Amino acid sequence: MSLMQRTLSVSLACLVLVPAVTARTAAAQEVRQQIQVVGPGADGAPIQMLPPGRQAKTGTGRLRGRVLAGDTGSVVRRAQVRISGPDIGSKTALTDGQGRYEFSDLPAGRFNLSASKSGFVTMQYGQTRPFESGKPIDMTDGQVMEKADFALPRGSVLAGRVVDEFGEAVADADVTAMRMQYTNGRRRLAPSGRNASTNDLGQFRIYGLPPGEYYVSATLRNMNSMIFDMMGAGGGAGPTGSNQNSGYAATYFPGTPNPAEAQRVTLAVAQELGSVDIQLQPVKLAKVSGTAMGSDGKPMSGAMVMLMPTMKDAMQFMPGGTSRTNKDGQFTLNSVTPGEYTLQVQSLGAMFQAAGAAMSFAFSTNDSSTPSTPPQEREFATASVNVSGEDITGLVVVGTRGGKATGSVAFEGGTKPEGTNTMRVTAMPTDDSPGPVMMLGNSNVKDDGAFEVEGLMGNRVFRVQNLPKGWILKRVSINGEDVTDKGIEFKAGSDVNGVDIELTNKTTSITGTVTDERGQLKDYTVVVFPEDEAKWGLAQNRWTASARPDQDGHFKFANLPPGAYYALAVEYVAQGEWSDPEWLARAAKKATRFTLDEGGAKTLDLKMTGGS
Repeated sequence: MSLMQRTLSVSLACLVLVPAVTARTAAAQEVRQQIQVVGPGADGAPIQMLPPGRQAKTGTGRLRGRVLAGDTGSVVRRAQVRISGPDIGSKTALTDGQGRYEFSDLPAGRFNLSASKSGFVTMQYGQTRPFESGKPIDMTDGQVMEKADFALPRGSVLAGRVVDEFGEAVADADVTAMRMQYTNGRRRLAPSGRNASTNDLGQFRIYGLPPGEYYVSATLRNMNSMIFDMMGAGGGAGPTGSNQNSGYAATYFPGTPNPAEAQRVTLAVAQELGSVDIQLQPVKLAKVSGTAMGSDGKPMSGAMVMLMPTMKDAMQFMPGGTSRTNKDGQFTLNSVTPGEYTLQVQSLGAMFQAAGAAMSFAFSTNDSSTPSTPPQEREFATASVNVSGEDITGLVVVGTRGGKATGSVAFEGGTKPEGTNTMRVTAMPTDDSPGPVMMLGNSNVKDDGAFEVEGLMGNRVFRVQNLPKGWILKRVSINGEDVTDKGIEFKAGSDVNGVDIELTNKTTSITGTVTDERGQLKDYTVVVFPEDEAKWGLAQNRWTASARPDQDGHFKFANLPPGAYYALAVEYVAQGEWSDPEWLARAAKKATRFTLDEGGAKTLDLKMTGGS
């Protein structure tokens, strides 16, 4: 295999890392929307793709507007405007010399709209504050909507230098702006906005940021170093260089490897803060070595080895170390910085198969009538590793194929609708480090409703993607026990049979308006959440949602499970903040109680309350 072929192959395997992690945090949204959410766009809104096999609808609607600079009112030329919806996917347009754009042939539906341009803050339509969700646009067939305008604020800038312990410039360091936010059941630092690389003078510049509070981190490890680690590794054999026991940890401004000690910086609108200098902190690097054995007692030769951060305080998607096993299953990871990791070993064949499955899941028709190649038996090994600066040797990890789940998907009432041949069952992890990042677990649904998901470890919740229109998840059960939200615990080599997934066409909806004490419509956000506090902290939460008013001032929720709920209207809450149990506990004291029946349509007229 040539160098180029090896690079492309490894790069393909690496590409699946990002959608794998993103898919976890998008799961709850995917349940409520009959679309596939690939990941957040630069505006924070989901990028929508039509389910495989579904054609985009067209109609006679038209939408026009202009994009202007928020500070001067001047036109913004060549801005990119993106419209998205469950019946059209995502489409883009560019503004002309007068800042105008237009979308035509739109079907009836509910759409999200955003605008972006270099040097400006990317905004969603109707967004008036940083990190706020935009307003949806609800259109009937043949409707013409004028003046869907944007006023883009100038982007703020974080700039500075990255230097080493001697004060010398560090080139090619990755610098990331991060925000403290509640993500997938935990409050921690998460990347926000763009990132940047330092130049030969150690300088970086992160632009286009909304005003707000940020933490800034710098690291020398990037995707290129990861790929070359994997290409050049061979169990740790071969020559070694000097100073292999000293390096740099990911460092947070102004100069600490501990996220809890990071200093927060505040940006005003269009402010350029040029003094965010970071001095990388030297740490003692460790070597982690051991042997990976398959469940058959034979060495796992040529397997991929990764050290994935546990992401307790900050979300970190880049491995802390990468290597490959030699013919005897031996591996060595050099230059590992202190931290808590999950060691993950997988055969390259299993990785490519998982990558192919992910690509197929995103882009193919997945027609169950077309014969597919039987999957190879996949084995992987995992172990928790706490690196403190001292070498770790003699690790022995034993492979397993993971757990396997078999079951069936049934339609309430027994009537099978059209469009079932593209359905897929996914088994989503309920935490951030349940096992190999590639092994998210998904399966086609056969014509008779049967499915089989393999390679499962840890606790998993089951969901169905690419549902026929008008159908939603009702219940996931095993032996009569409802495990829809609790999930199923999988251990190495264990099989779970009889996972029953029931779908229903008794969909729910909540609509309404919000007024203040004078009876006037206001700009607002409505948050709906369950009365049962035990559901507030669910990692893959399908019970909690927020909505903004459309262009006529009405809000709408679709496909929430039936049950007892609270509803609260507030003037502003940052996107995702409303999923924090602490926020919900405060909100519950002022919220309106209501009950949503199965298949019910609820109308709520809410009063604006103060902040929670």
